[in-house]
Amino acid sequence: MVQDYLGNVVTGAGPATLGAVDDFIGGFLAYQTRAEGIARAADQNAHCCIANVYAGLLWMMLEAPEAPLRAAKYLAAAEHSAPQATRREQLNAAVLRAWIDDDLTLAGALCRQASDEFPRDLAMVKLEQYFEFNRGDAPAMLKAALKVLERNADIPYMHGMAAFAYEECHLLDEAESAARTALGMQRREPWAQHALAHVMLARGAIDEGARFLESVADTWTGLNSFMVTHLWWHLALLYLSQGREAKVLELYDRHCWGVAKEYSQDQIGAVSLLARMELAGIDVGARWQDLADHLAARSHDTVLPFLTLQYLYGLARAGRAEAATLLEAVRETAARETPARSPPAAPLPASARPHDDAHEVWREVALPACEGLCAHARGDYETAWRRLSRAMPRMIEVGGSHAQRDLFEQILLDSAIRSARQGVAQQMLELRRLKTPDDAPLNTALAIVYGGLGLPALADRARRCAAATRARHPE
Repeated sequence: MVQDYLGNVVTGAGPATLGAVDDFIGGFLAYQTRAEGIARAADQNAHCCIANVYAGLLWMMLEAPEAPLRAAKYLAAAEHSAPQATRREQLNAAVLRAWIDDDLTLAGALCRQASDEFPRDLAMVKLEQYFEFNRGDAPAMLKAALKVLERNADIPYMHGMAAFAYEECHLLDEAESAARTALGMQRREPWAQHALAHVMLARGAIDEGARFLESVADTWTGLNSFMVTHLWWHLALLYLSQGREAKVLELYDRHCWGVAKEYSQDQIGAVSLLARMELAGIDVGARWQDLADHLAARSHDTVLPFLTLQYLYGLARAGRAEAATLLEAVRETAARETPARSPPAAPLPASARPHDDAHEVWREVALPACEGLCAHARGDYETAWRRLSRAMPRMIEVGGSHAQRDLFEQILLDSAIRSARQGVAQQMLELRRLKTPDDAPLNTALAIVYGGLGLPALADRARRCAAATRARHPE
């Protein structure tokens, strides 16, 4: 009996294919480039169901409109060999089928079914967390991890998955404990490093967070473009809070943009960091134009609302005509009816198929948010305020992490300031300062707002706080 490195039975695999399967599982959990070899292995072995499933999943992770077409040949091979495969492999193939069919509710339910029956199938646990992350359902992410944690306590990546889910549930002490457990087992576990960076950012521990990421940056080798650029992105956010403007620009140019310019996650990381720099008063030069040259291909991309929001802002901020095209694509997506779904091949519990609300999210959250972001990028701050403030209470539903979605909160705040809503801006800023009292750009903005409100003593105090933070971190 052939097994993968986690002990799951694999059918139709010789030594070379099994090695590629293990590389995919390990690389997927660790965000390593070795996962990419599964496509070549699947091309050479059409009879291994799980190798072809994994190759199809790899293509779907491209997060692009063409991904289902690229994944389709691997799905066909997987389904052809599925009758001779194990129950676990058949469930994995069904997950790929549901994802290609854009039935993400069913895909998530099948992931849960797979991990219920096969708790060492960590690729399915990781994928379930990915689907729930994109729905903004942090408790479901946590449930997916905790359900199998005891059976996988020997795997550092399992503790990293639990850590990030805890953080997204605002359970910061539990998140830190799980992250440190993972790092105690394996110092270079990137998802645990990432989760701990989230914890420190959430606590406003900007200096401690920067020191921690600097201390582990030597381990950021062999990672895929998302993970390496995203870890540097987190460090750039901490530097931005410290007022280290030149250093943030350096990180953007050297580490956050340029690894895989065609990839969705690299693109949105760049959009987010450029936008935050501008909101902090940094001149980013011609960087929007370079980024928009690569975003232009996204002019019809409505694969995930969280991604589309940022593609649109980047295109609009660069003044590209494709922004209008993408906004119209969002309107068309929002206007569609929820499609009828075929029943699954095997019946699932009623609780496994929750309400499919994807089109509602596009219509009621993503569309007004897109209109607001586009307005802000073009300098129409009144419209930006009105449209974004409508979407903001439900913005979690578009997906992304708290740290990532904070970009939209910052743009809403900037819209309040620029549309002369100084009283509202003061409230928003002070609530933010409760969490991060030493943040330099935040205190600079407060100084301006208090000046406009005729409160010079408070303006001066905020100005001194910003100056003190910058003085502790000279360029």
